[in-house]
Amino acid sequence: MTRPRHSYRQFASRLRGKEPLTGTFIKTPTGHATEILGLLGFDFVVFDMEHAGIGVGALDQMLVSARAAEVASIVRIAEASSSKILTALDLGANGILVPHIRTAEEASRIVAACRYTGGVRGFANTTRAGDYGLVGYEAHMSQQDNEVVCLAMIEDLEAIGVIDDIVSVHGLDGIFIGRGDLTAALGGKAIDDPTTTDVVITIAHAAKRRGMPVITICLDGADAGSMTDLGVTAVMISSDQGFLIKGARAALDSLDAFMKG
Repeated sequence: MTRPRHSYRQFASRLRGKEPLTGTFIKTPTGHATEILGLLGFDFVVFDMEHAGIGVGALDQMLVSARAAEVASIVRIAEASSSKILTALDLGANGILVPHIRTAEEASRIVAACRYTGGVRGFANTTRAGDYGLVGYEAHMSQQDNEVVCLAMIEDLEAIGVIDDIVSVHGLDGIFIGRGDLTAALGGKAIDDPTTTDVVITIAHAAKRRGMPVITICLDGADAGSMTDLGVTAVMISSDQGFLIKGARAALDSLDAFMKG
């Protein structure tokens, strides 16, 4: 059974409105997984250019698949580079996720790179984002500023002491709590360690005070429920590779049981 589907163009308003949203990571440089997950009803996917071998050419085709399946596309870039942000947005991404944001100044810079009005995004409407020039100058700028989301990953202990400043940055659409990196920094063994959860609570409460959406990765439905209770508004689970492992393992287990029986 598939879930109701929404247009990728609605993603920004749905995120900012703190609707419950479900996403996953895409780590394999092909569009097929994106199409399947979009058809199943995932609200968004995050193309992982930080920890996976996704090049710009593959990203180009993956973003086409996202549009075809009407699933919102976020690109996690490897670093806070204006040129990398620009490329992903011109190719048609619905948003950018930037890792290791530690200060309000860093958050302000990535916001500026994502925006035309009040920002420094280089203009081009002859791209996929501008329907290859079919969207006019002013309409393209307005549409992109309204529909593109800028997300900061909070995954370093240095960011915790200034988290109120980070979530106060004008134009920042949301934060992603990187439970994995935080757990590693704290010496934990799993992302649901109590010490990690204490830090998550601090971050989530700061975001809630500013009315800012919060995204995080979850282990399963129960973990997602715990996170939403803390104020997380959008949850991610696993990845295309993770789903493949889980499904393949279950298939092998079922065959082993049959053949041994």
